[in-house]
Amino acid sequence: MNRVAFRVDASSVIGTGHLMRCLTLADGLQQRGVKTCFLSRHMPNHLRDMLVAKGHELRLLNSSRVLETDDLAHAKWLETTQEADAEDSIHALSNQPTNWLIVDHYALDVRWESALRGFVERIMVIDDIADRKHDCDVLLDQNFYADMQTRYADKVPEHCQLLLGPRYALLRDEFRKLREQVKPRTGSVNRILVFFGGVDADNYTGRAINALAEMRAEGLHVDVVIGAQHPCRAEIETNCASKGFVCHVQTSRMAELMAAADLAIGAGGSASWERCCLGLPALSICVADNQQQQIADAAQEGLLYAPAPGKDLAAVIKTHATALIENPYLRWLISSKAMQTVDGRGVSRIIGNLGCSGIAIRNANEEDSSKLFAWRNHLSIRSVSRNADPISWENHQKWFAAVLASQNRVLLIGEIDEVPIGVVRFDKHEDCAEVSIYLVPDSNHSGQGRNLLLSAEQWLIANRPDINCIQASVLGGNEPSERLFLGSGYRVESTNFLKKLN
Repeated sequence: MNRVAFRVDASSVIGTGHLMRCLTLADGLQQRGVKTCFLSRHMPNHLRDMLVAKGHELRLLNSSRVLETDDLAHAKWLETTQEADAEDSIHALSNQPTNWLIVDHYALDVRWESALRGFVERIMVIDDIADRKHDCDVLLDQNFYADMQTRYADKVPEHCQLLLGPRYALLRDEFRKLREQVKPRTGSVNRILVFFGGVDADNYTGRAINALAEMRAEGLHVDVVIGAQHPCRAEIETNCASKGFVCHVQTSRMAELMAAADLAIGAGGSASWERCCLGLPALSICVADNQQQQIADAAQEGLLYAPAPGKDLAAVIKTHATALIENPYLRWLISSKAMQTVDGRGVSRIIGNLGCSGIAIRNANEEDSSKLFAWRNHLSIRSVSRNADPISWENHQKWFAAVLASQNRVLLIGEIDEVPIGVVRFDKHEDCAEVSIYLVPDSNHSGQGRNLLLSAEQWLIANRPDINCIQASVLGGNEPSERLFLGSGYRVESTNFLKKLN
C-alpha cells in the first residue's frame, strides 16, 4: 500500500475530534511507510501547520459554491453541496493513485462516497452516529453502544467489514505505552484533570473550574487542559492562576496528565477512550447531542460515571465529583472495567484491516522445523491445543514432513523485519479450510494475533483461489481466541458441548 487520503474538516462548529482521530491513524500509517494526504475544506491555520509539520500532505478544497444543503442533520457543516465537494475532492486526488480513502465527516454519505468510487481503490468510513447510509468497504465506529452490532444494519453494503467498539479506539501510541505503567485507581483522590475537548465553544471548562473551586477540597491538585483556540482562553488562564489550578494550553502531555490523575471531569468523544485506556475514572458531561447515547451506554456498561443532565452544571459537578471522591470502590470498579475494555491497540488493529500491518507472510520450510517444535511444545501453546501433551521430536518430524508435502495443508510463518512472530496453518476440506494460529511464545508481539490472521487470509486469497471459506475451532474457555475470530469477521455457526461422565 502506497497512499491513503483522508477527507476530514475541523472548525469551531465541527470541533477538532474528527481531525485528531484521523491524524492518529495517519501517523500510524506513516510509520509504516505509507504516504498520507488530507483533503479539507475547513481547517484553522494552527492545525494546518501541525499537519504539515508532521509530514502529512494537505490539500485545501477552496472552490466557491452557492451555499446549499441537503437532508442530512449536519449538512451545514459542509457549506456546499455533497456533489460540489465530491468534484473538488476528485480534482484534488486526480494526479496520484489512492489505495484507501478514509472519510470522517457527518455531512457526507453514500452519495458522496459513490461519486468517489471510481477514483480510489477502497473506501473506509469513520462514523459514530449511524444516521445515514454509506458506500464503503470498511466502517469504523470506535464508540461503545449497547446496540453496536445492529446500528449499521441496512446502512452499509453487504460486503462492508464493520470495526465496532473501543477495541478499535484511535489512540496515540503514548497511551498504549503509558498503560503498561498504570494500574486501576485505588485510594484517595489527589489529582483531578479537567478537559472538555479542543474547542469547547460553550466553555464547560470555565464552569467546571468554578465548581471545583467552590468545593474547597484541601490538598487537591487540579490540571485544566484547553486548546489554543479556546474562545475563553485568557479568562480561563487567569481564573486558574487565581485559584491555584494549573492550566495547560494545547499540551502534548495529555497521556501523562491522564496517567497521573485520580479522577477526570470532561466530555465524551475520543477522550473517553483515552481515559479508559489509562484506567482514569471519569465524571462525563454530555456537551453535544451526538454524545448522549455514547455516554449513556458507556455509563451503563460501567466504563464511566454519567450523572443525569441538569440546568445548573456547577451544582451537578460539585454533587457528583464529591460522590466519586468519597467512593473509592466505585472509582476502582470504573477504572478496572475501563482498562479491560480499551487496551490502546486500536490503531494497529485498523491498520491490519487496511492491509498495512508490516507482517510478511511466507511458506514454512525445512529450516523452520526446530523452531516450530519448540514453539508447539511451549506450555502456553499446548494449553490451548486439542492435544495438550508434549510432542516428541520423532512425531514432530513426521508431522512436519507430511504438512510440507501435502497440497491440502498450508503452513505459514508471519514475520516483522524478518523476525518470526507467529504461525498460521490452513487444512483444506473441499473448498473450505480450517485455520490454526498462534503467536511465537515469549515474544514481544502480543496484540498482533489479529494482524497475523488478516495477513495470512490475504496471502490465502492471493495464492489459493481454490479455498473459498475459512473455519475455526476454539476450545472452551479460550476467550482470547474467541475474541480474535469474532473481531476478525468470523461468525458462530454452531457450538459443541462436552460433559465427561468418568
